[in-house]
Amino acid sequence: MLILQQWRERYSLVFLCFCAVFVCYIDRVNISIAIIPMAEEYGWDAAMQGIILSCFYFGYLLTQFLGGYLADRYGGKVVLGIGVIWWSLFTLVTPWAAALGLAALVSARVLMGMGEGVTFPSIYALYAKWIPVAERARSMALSNSGIPIGQVAALLVAPIIAIHLGWEWIFYLFGAVGFVWYVAWYFMVARSPEDHPNVSAAERQEISQGMPEQVDNPDPTTVLQLLRSKPVWAIIVAHFCNNWSVYVLLSWLPTFVTQGLGFTFANSGLVSMLPHFVSFVFLNVAGQVADRMVKQGVAVTRVRKICQTIGFGGLAAALFVVGEMDSAWLAITVMCIGTGLGAFVTGGFAINHMDIAPNQAGRLMGITNTFGTIPGIIGVTVSGFILQQTGSWALVFQVAGGITLVGLIVYLIFASGEKQFD
Repeated sequence: MLILQQWRERYSLVFLCFCAVFVCYIDRVNISIAIIPMAEEYGWDAAMQGIILSCFYFGYLLTQFLGGYLADRYGGKVVLGIGVIWWSLFTLVTPWAAALGLAALVSARVLMGMGEGVTFPSIYALYAKWIPVAERARSMALSNSGIPIGQVAALLVAPIIAIHLGWEWIFYLFGAVGFVWYVAWYFMVARSPEDHPNVSAAERQEISQGMPEQVDNPDPTTVLQLLRSKPVWAIIVAHFCNNWSVYVLLSWLPTFVTQGLGFTFANSGLVSMLPHFVSFVFLNVAGQVADRMVKQGVAVTRVRKICQTIGFGGLAAALFVVGEMDSAWLAITVMCIGTGLGAFVTGGFAINHMDIAPNQAGRLMGITNTFGTIPGIIGVTVSGFILQQTGSWALVFQVAGGITLVGLIVYLIFASGEKQFD
């Protein structure tokens, strides 16, 4: 009863955003498993697999800014709800598209990516209205925990489905989950605390008192003004560099586990999920640590840079050595350490949008995630060609590690935790 009395409607929002991200990533990751039997059935080589894995990100890139703009203007609730239904539909039709041919499959993946592209801009727009500053790192950490947990669920369940029902059923079953989520989202979430009938006066006061000072103008800043800001570019570069390693691991880790480390297909999901599970744990640790530092009076800029250094420094070190490991289990251990430390970026660039532009959070996230989506196209495809030409997994990971270090340097020089725009 005490838990219910202390419950806040913003907690329900964060939980459902976690669920949305979870659905987003089970639907995104499933093809990383399914492509192994699909490639055997359709005769795709590594380069072709890289193209198929990356085409999703063309669609994902197209709706980042649009999703942020619409979420800031009309509310994250409606934009995210439409996005989930959209991408769930194109998840369901993926097997039929593959049977029709490569062009149909690529089209379905691009359209699915367009639906998923509105996810994070919508969440940022909602959190900017609902979540006090001192709760944002852990709230974002919890919702972003849907990324590794979704990856873990997909990597564990997808091989079982493929073995017992056929790879097609991975898409049928995962696609249906989004429609179930939408029912809860429709009835439990509102655009802002003022629009929610069940938010108490006490919670409204908590939220209001925890917000940075804002102005009444809903759209005072142009895109050009945002792009002239050095702190904005610090986030953009960090986002790009972070996502290079994230998308390479997301798309190629199951193949690395089976072909590079020698695990069987049946065990590939279990082994591949370990780094993602570690990431889930440390995302929430990092969020708590960052928020506690802010509450203790540490300057927000300092908190963001400390977390970014831990995250990018640890991940880069792991990427430089993981491909050289002689032992398969040692390689997985190194990867787990890297992803665990890498989770600390949730207290760094990942939450920085709301610091510097509280009224533009959704749109700014759309801008930075547009740049952050480019590695999903370039990085995944380049990795496929590296493997095709050299067969070197070490080179794939070392390229990602070098790019990660570049992102850290740029962020440390130019980032800020102070408000730059209203």
